[in-house]
Amino acid sequence: MSLDPDPRYVLRRITPSEWVINDLHFAQDDTRHVVACVYEFAPTEVEVVWLRDLPLASTYGTPFEVLEHVERLQGGSRATRPIAIPHLPPLVAD
Repeated sequence: MSLDPDPRYVLRRITPSEWVINDLHFAQDDTRHVVACVYEFAPTEVEVVWLRDLPLASTYGTPFEVLEHVERLQGGSRATRPIAIPHLPPLVAD
């Protein structure tokens, strides 16, 4: 789970065994606001119904793992170093 003070994704508990992951970049009345529904299948297993086309698994150990994978996938490359682009010297005019 992210310690970001202004997170994009949040995990909200709806019932004792159900959660949703919300994307705060979209308004609550926007269909893109809810990313996934997470259901407790067993004490150590949750099942995910994805409401977006994400290449992620449908079962996890905890709801927090689901959130972590969404953040990692959608976070892009913020955690990686920039890729160096080789530069060539300017062309010399004859």
